[in-house]
Amino acid sequence: MNKFMHTNLGEGDTGRYAIVPGSPERTARIAAFLENPEKIAQNREHTTWRGFLEGELVTVTSTGMGGPSTAICMEELVQCGVDTFIRIGTAASTSHKVALGDIVIPNGTVRMEGTGLHYLPMEFPAVPDALLVEMLVQAANQLGYPSAVGISITKDSYYTEINPETKPIGYELVKKWKAYEKGGAVATSMEEATLFLVAASLGVRAASVLVSATNYKDETSSDTSSSAYPADTEVRAIKTGVEGLRRLILQERKNS
Repeated sequence: MNKFMHTNLGEGDTGRYAIVPGSPERTARIAAFLENPEKIAQNREHTTWRGFLEGELVTVTSTGMGGPSTAICMEELVQCGVDTFIRIGTAASTSHKVALGDIVIPNGTVRMEGTGLHYLPMEFPAVPDALLVEMLVQAANQLGYPSAVGISITKDSYYTEINPETKPIGYELVKKWKAYEKGGAVATSMEEATLFLVAASLGVRAASVLVSATNYKDETSSDTSSSAYPADTEVRAIKTGVEGLRRLILQERKNS
């Protein structure tokens, strides 16, 4: 059986549904919420587990950080048969409406990235599938997690966000960031625009559920050590994503 170059996956390895975290380590923690989880592939930043949810095969593949690897991952998963993507990840707060540990469900994202331009022009909006968003919102509410639905910011560079004034174009970065915040953006991460735009261009569905790893304007957010990362909160995003997918599966089964 032929395997794709980057994910090392091939025909028959996936079903329709995929959960796509950024972190390879997070794949096992997500798969633990599925029935009969098994690791089936690992290559570069792409680690894949799979298991069953309400009897449906679900693939969990890590995209790695940022747009380029996310696009590659999605392209190969679609060719394997995936038509529905839910990203489970983390974000940083850009609004007083979002505190550390809160769930964020983007209903659109600022395109402060470059990969999406290889798929659709800048005037095309980066938005998720409305039904998937609805399922994730219902899941967060059922689980009782504080949550926010709103615009996220997708950017290509982590360090130009936390230390923009040190960069040659810092003046531009700071002004743009202030504009996005004034416009109501609630959180920032590195993959959403690519996720939504690649999905749109390939005719598949995608949405995202994030957990905030920071408080708004928290000075500790500039601490880049691994010990500063609140990994214990990611389970909220995992439970919300899995429950949202469960709701989708059951609804589609009922309507079929």
